[in-house]
Amino acid sequence: MASLSLQGIQKSLGGQPILRGVDLEVATGELVVLVGPSGCGKSTLLRTVAGLESPDGGVVRIGARDVTRLPPRDRDLAMVFQSYALYPHLTVRENLAFGLKLRGTSAATITERTDEVAQMLGLGPLLDRFPRDMSGGQRQRVAMGRAIVRRPSLFLFDEPLSNLDAALRADVRVEIKRLHQRLGATMLYVTHDQVEAMTLASRLVVLRAGQVEQVGPPLEVYARPVSRFVAAFLGSPAMNFLEADLGSGRLRAPGLDVVVPQPAVGGDVPGPVLVGIRAHDVVPAKGARADVRLRVEVLEAMGFEAYAHGHVGDAPFVARLEGDAARGITVGDELGLDVAAGSVHLFDRQTGRTLR
Repeated sequence: MASLSLQGIQKSLGGQPILRGVDLEVATGELVVLVGPSGCGKSTLLRTVAGLESPDGGVVRIGARDVTRLPPRDRDLAMVFQSYALYPHLTVRENLAFGLKLRGTSAATITERTDEVAQMLGLGPLLDRFPRDMSGGQRQRVAMGRAIVRRPSLFLFDEPLSNLDAALRADVRVEIKRLHQRLGATMLYVTHDQVEAMTLASRLVVLRAGQVEQVGPPLEVYARPVSRFVAAFLGSPAMNFLEADLGSGRLRAPGLDVVVPQPAVGGDVPGPVLVGIRAHDVVPAKGARADVRLRVEVLEAMGFEAYAHGHVGDAPFVARLEGDAARGITVGDELGLDVAAGSVHLFDRQTGRTLR
């Protein structure tokens, strides 16, 4: 296994900048996940690492080697694609062995490695089947096995679960996590799925318009976003945003009156701010006073929990409630809600950057 270093990676397609000077360090054994909206450059960045795209500027290093201008076959990496990319006329065993045969690996070593990978991924009963005779989840495990059998320095995953249904995605996601823990492999993984990103990543890289917006452990990025963009992108439902005035340790707006602990606002400049509150950070108010007053317009009842959609003042707002509080709501109610201590996010209205 090897580390990965990206320094100042730039790439334009059709005169349109796609990557705008991306810097990223992936340590040996890390599983780093790239996330971001469509068109942010995450797949282009992965393809640049793979050698399928040539950067207009910058350096790609795998371990100590500068591979920026090397073809894919000389980079000692393996890529798992969204489309599986299996050879339809070859059996599972032959698909697993194909890359090793091209490299002139001995028959004994090929047998040893394919058997090892088949056992690791539960492919033993499928070795003599063709891809057309398998489910999507099975084919994706074969695609991963074909990468593993080569024992590369670096694994690349390009949205490998997007063609699977929800149940299969969950199963294969667990397999990838288990695989990473077992191999201690260096992996760079691209996805648009937040659940994949949050559950798989050692570190999360949020891309925005071809630049790195934030890097960090998933829970840290989720809890302490550096900008409104990151806060809005991570989380389902998305974070609620309200315009408010900050002064004397209070946030005020129509339907909003939140006391902000003084130590937390000591460096904040009083005046107009953008307030961010996640749906799960509110609870029913215990008295007449409430931090938030929500008019319920749509209710998603899901048994133990419910999502109440409506407006706080003129701003759309979603609240997630549990247990008895979830079962007692009806459309048309005005809910008094309190915000969990320390869970209010403040952003600059102009720049969108986090104030605290």
